[in-house]
Amino acid sequence: MEFNSVVQMRANAWRMDVSNKMQRKVTASASDGVSFNGQLQNAGAADDTTGVENYRKYLEKRYGNVTIQSIGKDRESLEKAGKSMRGNDVVIAPNILEQMAKEPRKAAYYERKIDAFFADIPRQTAICAAKGLDYQPCGVVIHEDGSVTYISGCADSPKRVAEVNAINRAKREKQAALRKASLERALEAKENESETTSDIVVKPDGSRVLVVTMNIGGMETTMSLEISKPTTLPNDCETENEEDEINLEQNRQSLSENLVEGMEREV
Repeated sequence: MEFNSVVQMRANAWRMDVSNKMQRKVTASASDGVSFNGQLQNAGAADDTTGVENYRKYLEKRYGNVTIQSIGKDRESLEKAGKSMRGNDVVIAPNILEQMAKEPRKAAYYERKIDAFFADIPRQTAICAAKGLDYQPCGVVIHEDGSVTYISGCADSPKRVAEVNAINRAKREKQAALRKASLERALEAKENESETTSDIVVKPDGSRVLVVTMNIGGMETTMSLEISKPTTLPNDCETENEEDEINLEQNRQSLSENLVEGMEREV
């Protein structure tokens, strides 16, 4: 049997146990034949403080986890309260507790509301299970205005949680692989990038040399081409300069093509 199935069975068994215990408490209290308010009357006159405290103890004996506290009806307050509940909690506003301690009808009304929540746990558990969900009861809240809120919910079963986690993990791994492949392609493209620089060097004798340097994939090659002869006459130099300017781009292009062909042959 899978671990998740064992956890699910134990969780369901706990809920059934809570529900059965609450039902036994409710049945036992109803079969006593004497209500709490009747017990107070039989005990004689008692001040308000003693009556409220005794009624609180009675509720704790009947339901277990009873807290006297005012909780708002807004979503944030209810969610905060639900996080601290364990499935068998009862929270009653102080003013409502006083009313219940003094008024038998009001006490009976709210006790029936509390009983209904716990008695419905098995049915809600079955409904959620039929949908592949896990029923999670929290408890009952009786607000200052007398309204009653049942806090519970459904969540994915442990099996479904494991399935979703596996799907998300596979997606993350796929995305990581795609990013790695993209980075590798970018690095490879950069390694294959080519860069060409050229410069004209004038020697002391007046001759000029075109120097072209090419860098392809990290491999650098330099070639030079004489583009003008030595000269001694200024006028001749000017004439040669004009001719050189016309042919400079052609020489540079030709030299670059030769460099590329030579590097390709070396590769």
